[in-house]
Amino acid sequence: MTLLRKINRVLLMLLILMVYVILYSKMHRAPPPPSHIETKVEPGVAGRAAVNEVAADEVAEAEDDILVVVCAAEERMGAAMATINSIRSNTEASVFFYIVTLHDTVTYARQYIQKSELKDIKYKILEFNPMVLKGRVRPDSSRPELLHPLNFVRFYLPLLVVRHKRAIYLDDDVIVQGDIQELYKTRLEPGHAAAFASDCDLPSEVVRSMGMQTTYMGFLDYRKLEVRELGINPSDCSFNPGVIVADIEAWKRQKITKQLETWMQHNFRTNLYSSAMAGGVATPPMLIVFHGKHTAIDPMWHVGHLGWSPDTLYSDASLQEAQLLHWSGRFKPWDYPAVHMELWERWYVPDPTGKFSLVRPNS
Repeated sequence: MTLLRKINRVLLMLLILMVYVILYSKMHRAPPPPSHIETKVEPGVAGRAAVNEVAADEVAEAEDDILVVVCAAEERMGAAMATINSIRSNTEASVFFYIVTLHDTVTYARQYIQKSELKDIKYKILEFNPMVLKGRVRPDSSRPELLHPLNFVRFYLPLLVVRHKRAIYLDDDVIVQGDIQELYKTRLEPGHAAAFASDCDLPSEVVRSMGMQTTYMGFLDYRKLEVRELGINPSDCSFNPGVIVADIEAWKRQKITKQLETWMQHNFRTNLYSSAMAGGVATPPMLIVFHGKHTAIDPMWHVGHLGWSPDTLYSDASLQEAQLLHWSGRFKPWDYPAVHMELWERWYVPDPTGKFSLVRPNS
């Protein structure tokens, strides 16, 4: 009987252990992902989904489409639509637009397109998750507009682009006057993941008015030891990350997103740069990671800083030759005051919902 009791006790313990294992596995089983979105995650994003693809009735994309990524913030929706309209109006190529916005603005973006002359464009709406920036961007009240989550979408291009080897990223304060095919075909130098426009290639009248804002000195705080240890000459020409031709595969191989996140985290801890300097906190990581490792875009494909001052006018020759105009700076062409507003307004598509309207002196 003693032996039988021992056997029964062992069997009881095994049974209890099995029940515990089954209950534990059920409690800790990962839930299946939602079926209505496609989530793309890169190791540098610490397991958090940066971008969700919104299920809708948009046209399917093809591998040979020219892929253009444009962000569409709610308060600047008309700007993004003007950028899109200028591109599609000046090319015969098949262009596919990735329109990136925040959760609450998805419906608004779709209504703007479907109820306007843009209804025939090929597009997909992507929802950016601002939680991916938690612990990487510190609040800064000096220029809050530069801290908008969509300013950091360009850091995560490989999470957006999964079917194409190359993509163009454009800020929403851009107007394209040339054929976007030319920019798309920019030949990147071996080993380069992206092409940008040099700030030193601006027209002379603009360079004179900007001073050191065309160099690294205008973006990085060289009083900080960690900045000086980078070994970047403060007089080196900066570049503008508002227009990017990106090699997606090279971007992935070089882990560019992870490098950018690392510099975001450095700044979060030690405040290496701030929104008080040119470009805020979104431009310096790009300048650091791509220093000496990017291809130069043809200067005519980035006539920028039209928004630098409401008093600095470009020559007619510069504006006519420009394939792309960029109102980078505080003074935007849908607002007032601003320069060369008529060139931007030519491509403006009125908001069918009535939410977005132009600011004009007599309005």
